[in-house]
Amino acid sequence: MTEPVSLGALFISSFLAATLLPGGSEVVFSALLLSGTVGAGSAIAVATIGNSLGGLSSYLLGRLLPDRATDARSVKWLRRWGSPALLLSWAPFVGDALCVAAGWMRVGPAQAAIFITAGKLVRYWVLAEILM
Repeated sequence: MTEPVSLGALFISSFLAATLLPGGSEVVFSALLLSGTVGAGSAIAVATIGNSLGGLSSYLLGRLLPDRATDARSVKWLRRWGSPALLLSWAPFVGDALCVAAGWMRVGPAQAAIFITAGKLVRYWVLAEILM
């Protein structure tokens, strides 16, 4: 695979993995790094952008939900910790719920984008460090 095709596949994989659809971008990310097809910096950047945009799409879905009371765990975390809880948006199972809850709770879009992106960037950077 050429580098542009590989990075395109990584972008799609990382975007979809951050939506409510099941999937894991770590496999594609790891395979590209270990094969030497792409550089670590490019892979981290593309995976972070794709995964962050996927998380923000979940945030936007949350903005569309009706304003009703809920006691969901993700809402409780956001009420307790505020937008920094979105640093965990990368985490399996809770990450998607946190992004949706942030939209539902009307967390500011800039704050949401900053914390979602920061959490996902650190995740890919740590994974790259482990693999290299």
